[in-house]
Amino acid sequence: MSRTTRIFCVSTLYGAATLAAAIESDCFGPADRRILLVFNNALTPETTPAVDGMPGFEQLREHFDDVVSFNEAISPFHPGAWQPRPDDLPLFERYLRLRWGLGEDRVALVLESIQVSPALTVAQIFTGAPIDVYADGLMSYGPTRNKLDPLVGTRVRRLLHLDLVPGLEPLLLTEFGVPAQVVPTQAFLKVLSRLTGTVPELPGVPSGAALLLGQYLSALKILSPEEEEDLHVRMLRGAVARGHRTVVFKPHPTAPASYGRALETEAGRLGVALTVLDTPVLAEVLFERAAPALVVGCFSTALFTAATFYGLPVARIGTERLLDRLTPYQNSNRVPVTLADALLPPLAGEPGGPAGELLTGLVTAVGFTMQPQIQAGLRPAAERFLAAHYGPDVQRYFKRRRLTSLGLPGGIPQRLSFLPDNAAARRMVRRARALRKAVRRQANQR
Repeated sequence: MSRTTRIFCVSTLYGAATLAAAIESDCFGPADRRILLVFNNALTPETTPAVDGMPGFEQLREHFDDVVSFNEAISPFHPGAWQPRPDDLPLFERYLRLRWGLGEDRVALVLESIQVSPALTVAQIFTGAPIDVYADGLMSYGPTRNKLDPLVGTRVRRLLHLDLVPGLEPLLLTEFGVPAQVVPTQAFLKVLSRLTGTVPELPGVPSGAALLLGQYLSALKILSPEEEEDLHVRMLRGAVARGHRTVVFKPHPTAPASYGRALETEAGRLGVALTVLDTPVLAEVLFERAAPALVVGCFSTALFTAATFYGLPVARIGTERLLDRLTPYQNSNRVPVTLADALLPPLAGEPGGPAGELLTGLVTAVGFTMQPQIQAGLRPAAERFLAAHYGPDVQRYFKRRRLTSLGLPGGIPQRLSFLPDNAAARRMVRRARALRKAVRRQANQR
């Protein structure tokens, strides 16, 4: 009788901690062998430590029989870009079975970000293997970003996720009827506590400081490097305006060093004690070790773990700008940005989001407008929400052009719906609106 080998795929230490908590909570059935398959998805993996090279990983290592690298298996290709031809999939399955000593084992997969490579590639190589998907962040609350091949989607049995937004159900993979299961919060915190205890001392990190979280948004083409530096400076100024004189900046592990230098210059001008943390550790390590007086970020998942799991004060900044700038509209970061904008308090000078009781309706409507074909069943709920609540508090979460193209409340008013959908008609409408505004301005000046 053949053995069962469960392959757990991971690209972040946060994800590895989530897997460890799920294993300790008996979320998986028995297996003869557990393999941790490490993806290093950094732009330059050669210069960036993988998960198994980060401080604290050894505490998680005991949950797995073996640790193998996907990058090494497909070198010199990048895991985020490499995908074999369909005809070659059986060949690569034989190759990986030989390389990892799988033999004729029955394989079960535990994947993150199944919609894209490298997780999608692994799912396609091991054709027929049952799949569990786990989510290590806020994207699970949004719709599946790409239309998933039914040969993959119908093999998914569960979505495991952390309860980052209590009461909100994930949309991810619901088009396949995949049920969601919460990884117990206490188990996750227990894993993080043990991990924190094994991380080396962090010299120069004071307790009770304001903690600024960098995300390296320019690498995602959401902001330019100059705009992201400006966002960090605004974080610093906002924290100082709240009375904080000691600040810690935790840059994204792959962000350039210049981000820290720009902040150091501004901190010197403001007379603030700034520590730029160079050690690649989880933000949660700082939550436990340094107990920040305030955690500031844009839409980082760590803002929600700080607020929901650790009870720390948090503040967001820059979300309204990102809601306008995210392209295409179906960008998978839209729901995380929406959640941060709607639920977290602003650092300074930004309008608040809708009340918490409207959150499920808001996320449902945003999810439908992002993926109207994948989530066609959400149309009635989206129509009800927009008909009842579209206004100043929620309109920034939607693009009027998007609502118009989908025929949803909040699009072009009904009285203009007779206009043909062509460029000439749109130009005429824009000119008419501009002329009307000019007439009003002249009337007001008289």
